[in-house]
Amino acid sequence: MFTDPIADYLTRIRNANLAGHRIVEIPASKVKKEITKILFDQGYILSYKFEETENKQGIIKIALKYDKHTKEPVIKKLQRISTPGLRKYSSSETLPRILNGLGISIVSTSKGVMTGKQAARENVGGELICYVY
Repeated sequence: MFTDPIADYLTRIRNANLAGHRIVEIPASKVKKEITKILFDQGYILSYKFEETENKQGIIKIALKYDKHTKEPVIKKLQRISTPGLRKYSSSETLPRILNGLGISIVSTSKGVMTGKQAARENVGGELICYVY
């Protein structure tokens, strides 16, 4: 039993990137699916697929994205911010800019999981899940 499934999700992607894997399989949840959609929309992953399993939990298959010339992973860093032991919240005015706008922050708001820019646009704050760049 994981105490922090989001950290496990981020660690699996981070480890697959470092090992040079093309595809990584992760146990699914609603929040993980939303984070995966955001990573795809922002261009950090190549594609994803949600598959059902016998135990109804399901699996997320993520195709990782690499640079064509240098073969370096597109995701340079995945950093977990809010943990179960120390929750970090931010209002819509104080949402952080990551790498001066080049990276994204993923925020869990009352209107769903979204990027920091979307949350600022919709004027909602929330829990900072992670930074991606």
